[in-house]
Parts: sequence; C-alpha cells; structure tokens
Amino acid sequence: MVEHHQTHPTNFSFLFLLLTTSSLLHLSSAASTTVATSIASKDDATVMSKLAKSLTPTPAGWSTFNPCDWTGVACDSSGHVTSISLSSKSLSGQLPSELNLLSHLKSLSLQRNSLSGPLPSLSNLPSLQQAYLDNNNFTSIPSPFLTGLTSLQTLSLSENPNLPPWTLPETLADSTTLTTLYVGNSNLVGTMPNIFASLPSLQNLRLSYNNVTGALPPSFAKSGIQNLWLNNQRIGISGRIDVLGSMPQLSQVWLHQNQFSGPIPDLSQSTSLFDLSLRDNELTGPVPTSLTTLPKLVNVSLQNNKLQGPLPSFPSGVQVSLGETNNFCNPKPGPCDPQVTTLLEIAGGLGYPMGIAESWSGNNPCDGWKSVSCDSKGSVTVLNFGKQGWSGIISPAIANLTGLTTLLLNDNNLTGTIPPGLTKLAQLRLLDVSNNNISGEVPAFGSGVTVKISGNPLLGGKIVSAGNATSPSPSSSSSSSNSSSPSESSSGGTTGSSSGGTGTGTGTVGTRKSSTSPWVIVGSVIVAVIVIVILSLVVYIRVVKKRSRRSKWASKGKEKSKKGGGSGSEMPSQSSADNTDIQVHDGGNVAIPIEVLREVTNNFSDVNVLGRGGFGVVYRGQLQDGTQIAVKRMEAMVSSSKGISEFQAEIAVLSKVRHRHLVALHGFCINGSERLLVYEYMPQGTLAQHLFSEMGLPPLTWKQRVTIALDVARGVEYLHGLAQQSFIHRDLKPSNILLGDDMRAKVSDFGLVKNAPDGKCSVETRLAGTFGYLAPEYASTGRVTTKVDVFAFGVVLMEIITGRKALDESLPDENSHLVTWFRRVLILNNKDSIRKSLDPVLDPDEETFESICKVTELAGHCTAREPLQRPDMGHVVTVLSPLVEQWRPTSQEVEEDSFGIGFGMSLPQAIRQWQSSEGTTAIPSGYHYSYNTPTRTPEGISGVALGPRDGR
Repeated sequence: MVEHHQTHPTNFSFLFLLLTTSSLLHLSSAASTTVATSIASKDDATVMSKLAKSLTPTPAGWSTFNPCDWTGVACDSSGHVTSISLSSKSLSGQLPSELNLLSHLKSLSLQRNSLSGPLPSLSNLPSLQQAYLDNNNFTSIPSPFLTGLTSLQTLSLSENPNLPPWTLPETLADSTTLTTLYVGNSNLVGTMPNIFASLPSLQNLRLSYNNVTGALPPSFAKSGIQNLWLNNQRIGISGRIDVLGSMPQLSQVWLHQNQFSGPIPDLSQSTSLFDLSLRDNELTGPVPTSLTTLPKLVNVSLQNNKLQGPLPSFPSGVQVSLGETNNFCNPKPGPCDPQVTTLLEIAGGLGYPMGIAESWSGNNPCDGWKSVSCDSKGSVTVLNFGKQGWSGIISPAIANLTGLTTLLLNDNNLTGTIPPGLTKLAQLRLLDVSNNNISGEVPAFGSGVTVKISGNPLLGGKIVSAGNATSPSPSSSSSSSNSSSPSESSSGGTTGSSSGGTGTGTGTVGTRKSSTSPWVIVGSVIVAVIVIVILSLVVYIRVVKKRSRRSKWASKGKEKSKKGGGSGSEMPSQSSADNTDIQVHDGGNVAIPIEVLREVTNNFSDVNVLGRGGFGVVYRGQLQDGTQIAVKRMEAMVSSSKGISEFQAEIAVLSKVRHRHLVALHGFCINGSERLLVYEYMPQGTLAQHLFSEMGLPPLTWKQRVTIALDVARGVEYLHGLAQQSFIHRDLKPSNILLGDDMRAKVSDFGLVKNAPDGKCSVETRLAGTFGYLAPEYASTGRVTTKVDVFAFGVVLMEIITGRKALDESLPDENSHLVTWFRRVLILNNKDSIRKSLDPVLDPDEETFESICKVTELAGHCTAREPLQRPDMGHVVTVLSPLVEQWRPTSQEVEEDSFGIGFGMSLPQAIRQWQSSEGTTAIPSGYHYSYNTPTRTPEGISGVALGPRDGR
C-alpha cells in the first residue's frame, strides 16, 4: 500500500520566509563589507589621488574613482595599496611626500622615468620589500631616509646623478632582510658605514661611479655579499682588501679604478668566484698561487698595479689581463731568483710598500733596486730601509741573505720583535732598529755586531754577547743619527758607532774603532768610474739601436736615390703647416722614403691594390725579408686641412697605443701633396668582405664571428680607458675591422679619432663618421663621448648577427636602416623573430642559438637611444668573454683552431646572478632580456635588467 504525503501550504510559506530572510541577511552583510572597504582605503585613495596629480602625463587608466582599478596598481583584500608599477612610462613631475603613508605598500617601481624633486621618503614602511627608483632625475634626499624598513629586500637608486652629495645612512641596518642594494652613479660620498654585519642576507652591493672614500668596512666579512661592485670612484676607496679573504661566498668582485693598496689576499676559500677585477689600483706584492687555482674563475683583471713576484700562470680557460705596469720578476711563468724571493718576503713583512714595488723590477736585486746594495759577486750586502715611515714587522726571511753586512730599519713604525735568526748572519756588522715600536728581548748577536735600539720604549731585556753582557736602557742607547751609512758599512770600515760615542752606553756589543783607509777611498773612486762608464755604454747602445731602426728606411731611400737619381727621403719640414704635430716615436713609427715604398709595391702596381676608399688606395707590399705590409696612399685630394688632420691623427694615435687588437703602424711618408701610411698587413681583408660576401669569401662561422666581436671590443676598450690617453674612434664599422690568417681581428683607420673627455662629459666636434653607425646624440648635437663607439659597436654586432648592412638602400625604406629594423625584432620578444632575422648561412643548433640570443640582447643595449643606458666597453668585454670561452657547437664538426680557448668549460653558474638596474629604450616596458633567461617581476618587467654597466 502506497502512502501519499501532502505538503501543507503553511510549510511552503515558512520555507519562503526562511529563504528570503537568509538572502536579506547576506545582502546586508555584503553591503556592510563594501562600506567597511571604502572606509579602510580612504587614506590610500587620498595619497594615490595626489600621486596621480603630480605625474605628467597622468598614467593611462588612472581616471576611475577607485585606485585599486588603476593600471599598474594592486591592492589587498582590505583595499590597501600594495604595489605601484610605473617603470619606463616617460613620466615627469615630483612625487608627493605622503607616499610613506601607504602603510601596506610592498613594491614601488618607478625606474627609468624623468621624475625630479626629492626622492620619496620611504621611512617607516614596514611592509615595503622592493623599491626601484633608478634612472630618474631626483634632486634631493628627504629626511629621515631609509629608516624602519624592516622588510626591505631590494633597493635600487642607481643612475640618479643629480642628487646632492649624500652618504648611506646607518639606519639601513634596520633592513636585515636586504638582499640587493644598487646605488651606482648617484653622487654617493664619504665612507661606507660599518653596518654590513647586520645585513646577513645581502648578496648584491653596487656603489660604482660615485665618490665613496675611506676603507672597506670590516663588517663585510660577516655579510652575505656575493657580487661586489665598488669600481670607478672619483677619488677612490683606499686601504687594503684583506677583508675579501674572509668572504668565501664571493662570485663577482669589481674594485677597479680605486686607490686600494697592499697585496691581494688569499682567496682560496672563494670557490664560487668567477670574475675578479682589481685593475687600476695601487696593489703590490705577489699574486697568490691560490688565485690561479680557483675552479670557477673566468675573468681576472690585474693591470695598472705594481704587483711583484713570479708571473702568475692561469688555466687556459681564464681570460687574464696583466698589463705592462706590474713588476713581475720574469716575462714568463716560473720562480724568481732566490734572493728576489727572499727580498719579497722581507717586503711582505712591511706590507709590500709602494716605494719598493715601483723600484724592484726584474730578476736581479743588484740592478738598481731601491735600498739594496750588493757586492761584486751579486750577493745582497746592505738593506737600507731607514727613515721610510713604513709599518709592519722585521721579517725572519732576512736571515736568508747570508752575505748581509748592514741592516738599517731605523725611524719607521715597525712592531713585533727582532727575529732571533738574524744572529746567524755571519757577515752582519750593523743592525739599526732605533726609533720604532719594537718589543721583546734583543737576541744575542756576535761580538762584532753593532746593534742600535734607542727609541723603542717597549724593547727590554739584555743585549748579550759572547764576550760580555750589558744591560743598557733604551734611553741610553745611541740614536739613529749616529747610524752608519750603507757605503761605510758595506766596505767593512765601520762596525761601531760612527760619530756618536764609542763603546759605553751605545747598545753596541764589541764596538771597534776604525779609520777610513786611503786605499778604500781610491777603490771607491775606481768603482764609481767603472759604474759610470758601464752606464754610459748601456745608454749609448740603446741610442744607437733606436737610430739604426729609424735610419733603416732612410738608408734604403738614399741607396735608391743614388742608383736611380731620385730625390731621396722626403722628411717632414718644419715649415709645412701639416707637419708640425708629427713626432717620430720609437717602435717603428718612422719616416719612410718614397723610393722604398715604390720598390716594395712594384711602383704602386694595380696588381697590388688591396682596396680603395675616399682616402685613396691601399697597396700590398713586400720587404726584402719577406715581411708584407699595407701602404695607404692618401692622394693629392686629401691635402686639404681635413686630410692633413686625419693623416696626423693616425700617426699621433698609433704612436701612443699598442694593443694586439689595434692595427700597428710601421711608418709614414710625405711625398709632395701625397701622404702615405705603412701598416702591418692583414691577409684576410676586412670583416665587411666576409660578412657581405663582397669577394666571394666563405661565410664566417658563429664561433669566428663572436671571437671577432670580442677582439674588437677589447681593442676599443683599450682605446677608451686603458691606453696612456683615452680616445674615441668615431668610425667603427666592418670595413675598418681587419682580419689576420687566424681570423683574429684588429681595429684600423684612426683618422677620425678624438681624445676622450674626462669623466662623463662630452666634447663638441664636427660631425664625422659613417651614416648608419652614428649615435643619435652625436648626429643631432655633434657632441661625443665614448658611448658613440659603443653605439657603433652595437651596429656591428647587428651586422654580425644578421649578415645585413647598417644601411641597405636596396630594401624598402622601413627596413633599410638596420638599427630601426632590429629594434622591432627585439620588441617582438620571441625566439622565432630572432631566428628569422639571422644570417641564413648560420643555421644554428640550439646551443649556438643561445649564444646568439645573448649577443642579440647585448646589441640592443649597445644601441640604446640614451647614451647613459649603453654599457661601457669594459662591460661588453665581460659579457662576450664567457661566450667565446665556453661556447662550442653540439655537432661533431668542431673546428680545429680553438685559438687556445678551452671550449669544454661551462659558463659559471654565478653569471646567472648578474643583475642590475639598467635597461634600454629598445626593450619594451613589459619585458626584458637577461643574459640567461627572461625574468619578470610583479609589475611585468624585471627591476634589474643588465649586469653592472661599469667598465671592466
């Protein structure tokens, strides 16, 4: 039986009422929440309204009532603003001071705009984690600044050069979670606060291009710093760099162009270190052997210091720059002479003072070394280190100089004790340690040794001899004014006090009187005459060699003149206006007779033509010894002031620079209205001929192309900052890049070179160069800095990548200008667009393509519209070096010529940590390239785009 149930109408009414009540309660709750949210975000809305009014133009999408709906603004669930992202929006104006009222703000990204006025006060924002304010025009520092930022992780203030001088506040120590601090080129001054022990998470510290002074903070040793960039300070950070030895986590260290002194510390614990730049300092002492064995080291720059000891030997995969100013004992790796090794140990006890490092050159201490004298057998007999103001200790290594008779250490700031081992020096006659801070007891010297100890308050104990024992007080000891001179001591004529008292109270054991023998005087005169004669002969031989080199060409010309009735060598005349600035320099830059050049070029035969240009014709020549040369014949049309100026510029520049990637000038010739320059011959022609198949040459592989790019970068880097003077090339292009048989490159054609201005200033000059390679600011204003060469180099990179010319009139107008077209490729932000833009002959595999992508990105940065956004050539070298050294194709067709490079080496993991606040106008605002993989931040663009742009 089925039971039927009926629902009473009353039940339906009850259910309806229940549902209605529930809905009303829900709506009421939602309404209450809406009202609460509006109230909670009222203060933030007021601040954001002021921000919107202060910016010009008003950011797109900032027209609605609720800031949480604005483009680039993010809020939390309670309606508080947590993120503001306005990077690269071409914004100007001044930021409101109320920004620090956004109490929930976590990320502030305002980089790469034109904001001015005071930096926003970031104090007391406990939630703030990231602040990107770099690349703006801020003009003042608020007070207080950078206080109470307890959650801060990244702070980037780089490239704000209009700020007034300011120092890092010690309140930054509150930011214990800080990992990245970038304050490059922002007018930072003074010493670094010793706060880094409070920043254990700090990994990246960049203070480059400022005026930071003082010494490295000792608290560096307790920080987590991995990448340390302190290079290019205007005056320079000074002191020793010992603290680096207590930082085993280091990956990249750039300390170049400062005033650091003393030795390089032991970095054997820094097993992650891959890049060390210490060039352009005042470092002394030997290069630690441990540095040469670091497993991940790729680049090390030590030039322009006064380093000593053996020439360091690094593995083949390490790019090493040692320069020519260091005083290594031998030109090749290998141990120094034993006496040299001992003297360096002694200098080490004194901290390797610069006065010694500048003088102690070569592997023979008897060859004019400062404070060192030797006997006729080449044994060191005298060390005269008196009155130098040096600090340190008396090294026990002195005991290894078994022929030592005189040791003068008086009037310094020496500490420690007198090494007991000095008592074993059988020939020692005089030891003067007076007026120092030496402590401990005086060892027992033999009866024939004079020991002077006055002026050492902490020096106690007895002076004990084999014959007698005296206990003079320091105050009763003889003063340093009575010290024997080195000449007296070395001759053996003086073993006691020279002019001050005799035995009593002198601190002398077994004092002996002596008189100077007439035979000693005669012998000294004879020795002096012999020395003068020898020195005169050395000078004469050198002068003769120089003159013989310079007269070689002239003598050939005279022979030709006698045989053929020629006019002989036509040297520059002082009356010619175009010759007054020409100087003949040692090294082959000499005037060469026209007869010689006619002979070696077969009377300038068309068969020997290498190329033609606006300057005239280049001919190949061959000397009698088989050496090939290239003769640039600048014909009569260049006898104008412009042509003469370029002729003089080439001679002036190439006479002052020497680099393996700059073409060498052998000499010049003036023949009537003609001007001729003689260069080394580069048998593989120009890069243009290979890239653009101008002579049917085989295409270049990617390995050859990136190696050529690195060669050019190194040559231009040398021009910009490593030569005696700094130069701007102004006409860098593939036709001015010459190749040798090994396909290594050299930069040529220096007719348009300009002296580089100091600092970041520009110099105004007439417009010169080649269209397609001219930087925008140069083309529009005529003012140049080294960044015009960086732009041209970027164009050359684009040509290397694409196989296209900088200007190709055969293409449609929208594609004829390579830089404009290539920037559109970068904006597409995908690998397919890059692949389509490549030179078809490359056909790269994946591994090769990764290398190409990194060079593609570098080309974009080098051709940035604003010169400040382009890297220095030193940084370009740093980027390209690892690509050349670690790259190799995955296919089996590996070329035999490796140029001595270990292609099996992988790029250090630390390179993936390269980060900096620099970008380029060529890269779209929502994305950026990194040298490894693209990265994004909460606002859509990485706050750190390029590694440090500073020169390497």
